[in-house]
Amino acid sequence: MAEILPLKAWRYNENLEQSIDQLTSPLFDVVSAKQREVLYLNKFNSIHLSVPTGNDPFEDAAALLQNWKDQGVLIQDAVPGIYVYYQYFTLAGASKEYCRKGFICNIKAYDWHEKVLLRHENTIPSAVNDRIDLLERTELNTSPTHGLYTDPDFILEAYMDESIKSPIYETEDYQGVRDVLAVIHDHAVIELFMRTLQNRQVLLADGHHRYEGSLEYRKKMMALNPEHTGFEPYNYHLMYLTNSEHDDLRILPTHRVLENIEMTDEDFLEKLREYFVVTPKEDAYELNEVITGKNWAFGLYISGNAYKLRLKPEVHALIEWEIPQEVKDLDLTVMHYFIFEKVLGIDREAQRTYKGLSYIRNFTECVSKVDTGKVRLALITNDVSMAQVKKVCYSGAIMPQKSTFFYPKVICGFLFSSIKEDEFVTAPAACF
Repeated sequence: MAEILPLKAWRYNENLEQSIDQLTSPLFDVVSAKQREVLYLNKFNSIHLSVPTGNDPFEDAAALLQNWKDQGVLIQDAVPGIYVYYQYFTLAGASKEYCRKGFICNIKAYDWHEKVLLRHENTIPSAVNDRIDLLERTELNTSPTHGLYTDPDFILEAYMDESIKSPIYETEDYQGVRDVLAVIHDHAVIELFMRTLQNRQVLLADGHHRYEGSLEYRKKMMALNPEHTGFEPYNYHLMYLTNSEHDDLRILPTHRVLENIEMTDEDFLEKLREYFVVTPKEDAYELNEVITGKNWAFGLYISGNAYKLRLKPEVHALIEWEIPQEVKDLDLTVMHYFIFEKVLGIDREAQRTYKGLSYIRNFTECVSKVDTGKVRLALITNDVSMAQVKKVCYSGAIMPQKSTFFYPKVICGFLFSSIKEDEFVTAPAACF
C-alpha cells in the first residue's frame, strides 16, 4: 500500500569546522524559547531552516537555503539511499538502555481517505499553515515525521543492524539520547525495503502538522498542474519509519495546563464531583504515581492543592460525542469531554484553539507552573498504549490533539530532503 522512495539527502559539508552536534536542533514544536536563543547564535544551525525568524521568515529561509547550497555548507549526496536511524535512550528511574530502530525515506503524501497512512490525533490549524508556508517557499523537508508500520517477521532489521555498524553520524542530542545515522546504497536491499512497505499501512506517530502541511501542498500543486502524474516531487514527504512490533517503542503522557478558569476553586471542584470521585492528596509530586495503571484517572493540581480524580464508571456512558467506542474509552477523551466540555463549558471544536490551554510533557514542570502562578491548574494524565493507538487508527477515528508523545523525538539537522524537480528521485525506476 505505502509507496516509499530512497532519497539523495542534503547534508552538512563534512569539511565544516563545526561538528554535527553543533548543527542539529530539536523539532519546531518542541524547541523551547531558551533553546532557540542559543541555537540562533550559530549561523549554520538547522534551526534557521526549521524555525526561521525575521519579517518574512519563510522567504528568508528559502534565501538562506540557496546560499548554503551555493557556498557548499550543504551538499547533496550523489547516490540515493535509505538512511538508517537508531536512537539509544534510557527513561527516568530505569537503568535499561532502549534502542528505537528505524529508517528515513520519502513516502507519498497520501490523503486520509486513501487509508494508506492513518492518523490518530487532531491538529492545531495555525501550526499546519505555518508548515505549508515553509514547505512552499523552501521546497525542503527539514525533518522527518515519524510513522509506524507493522512487521512481526522483522524483515528489515538485519539489514539495518548491519548498516548501523558503519555510521555517518553519532552524537548525543538535547534529550540525552544517542542518535546514530547510517545509509544503505545497495540496490537489492533498497528494493526489499520498498517491496516490504508496499503491502503495509502506516500509522502516523508524530508530526501530524508537518504531514498535513505536505498533504495540503500536494493538493495545491495537483490543482495547478493539469499534467499531474503522481510522480512529481511535490507528491512526497520525508518520514522516519519504525516497526510497531518492537518492544522499545515508548509513548509518554502529555499533560494539560490552563492559565485560568472562570470560576472559583470550590465551584470547580463541586462541578467535578458530578462526574468524578475527588480525593485530596498531600503531595503534588505523587500525582503521577497515584493514577498509574488506573483507568479514567487523573491528577489535578490547582492553587497549591492536589487531588486525584477518578471517573465514576456509571457516567462514562453519558459521552455524547459521535465517536467510536475505541476513542470513547480513552483517558484523554474522558478528560476533554467531562472536564473541558461539561465542567468548563469549552466545546469540542473550541478546545483545539483554546487560548490559555497548553500541553506539557514534563510532570515536574506542570507542578512548578502552578506553584509560580504562571497557570491556574494542571491536569496530569497517564500515557497511551501502542495497542490503543492502533485501535483508534484502524477504527478511522482520531484522538484529542496532543494525545501521544512518542519518545524520543527525532532531531533536525542530520539530513534534509528537497522536493525540487532537479534534486529529487522522482520514481522507483529512476532510483537505479
